[in-house]
Amino acid sequence: MDVAQLRVQTPGCAESAYFDNAGSALPAERVTRTVIDHLLLEQRVGGYVAADAAAGRLDAVYTSVARLINAKPHEIALVENATRAWDMAFYAIPFKPGDRILTSRSEYPSNALAFLQARERFGVEVEAVPDDGNGQLCLDALAERLGQGGVRLVAVNHAPTYDGLVNPAAEIGELAARAGALYLLDACQSVGQLPVDVRRIGCHLLSATGRKYLRAPRGTGFLYVSEEVVDQLDPPLLDLRAATWTGPESFELKADAKRFETWERNVAGLLGLGAAVDDVLDLGIEAVRERIALLSDSLRFGLSRLPGVTVCDRGAVRSGIVTFVKDGWSAEDLVARLREEGVTTDFSLPSRARFDTRPDKPAVVVRASVHYYNTLAEQEQLINAVAGF
Repeated sequence: MDVAQLRVQTPGCAESAYFDNAGSALPAERVTRTVIDHLLLEQRVGGYVAADAAAGRLDAVYTSVARLINAKPHEIALVENATRAWDMAFYAIPFKPGDRILTSRSEYPSNALAFLQARERFGVEVEAVPDDGNGQLCLDALAERLGQGGVRLVAVNHAPTYDGLVNPAAEIGELAARAGALYLLDACQSVGQLPVDVRRIGCHLLSATGRKYLRAPRGTGFLYVSEEVVDQLDPPLLDLRAATWTGPESFELKADAKRFETWERNVAGLLGLGAAVDDVLDLGIEAVRERIALLSDSLRFGLSRLPGVTVCDRGAVRSGIVTFVKDGWSAEDLVARLREEGVTTDFSLPSRARFDTRPDKPAVVVRASVHYYNTLAEQEQLINAVAGF
């Protein structure tokens, strides 16, 4: 991996030492140019004509996304963001009273709110599976709860937003399959930084965003829907993209994942998503994973040696998300001071994860999320700044 050249192709690298990649990573010049070029075409010929001209390239985005996660193009829906993708999948499941939903204690707030709404609407039961000693979802506890029967859905995140761990997605998939439960994986923090293979993981549904580790534009995302379960799912809303109006009183759903799309879409953004995915495919996701692991491990080590600094990450396997706190400082103030020093981080709120009831859970942490274009020199800049405050 030619990091120096990748940084040249990423103008934002010249602006700051950028460690907010789990929030919204820096797009490459090629991605931004792809979006702008299509917008300029729309300016000249109008959105419809421009979309017609880009139809082949837009079709290729499905192929690229499918390659990235080892799916088939017809199992991919291109949507506005990861939340939209997740919601379209979740609300398409025909829940009935007494169905059980199993989730992780580190579940994202938006997903948890949907679970609680489903409890009110349909009478489902929502259960957060305990963590194991490493902080990830406990497989033994999951197996026990699945063995009790009645589980309609296992819905977990692959990589939580606030403590650096990676949940054992493939092992969860094996247990869900044995129990005959649907498996929905929120991969918004993992796609683009970790190998994500839906066949190996065994998930039926997977949601992801463009703006994070894929380095794609905001307002882009995708949903994977296994061809094995698509006919079991009734989308929560339809338009002429998702279904065909076959008669005055009849309609027919699309047979594939496109039943979860809407007709009006940001074509420029989706072309940018395709360009970003192609960049990952060209680099190789294993090379990306190795580079991010190297950087995040060294950053954790450097921060952990500072007096008064506590690295908060957990997990037997860890992602590129590094979280920490410093005695005498609020995370919000530390993030603001780091930006004054030319270091971009963000803060995360474990307090929003209401299923995580640990008494020692920090309320707010600094989140420094690395990407392959970061350098060891930038990490020293971050570490030295924190040490000097």
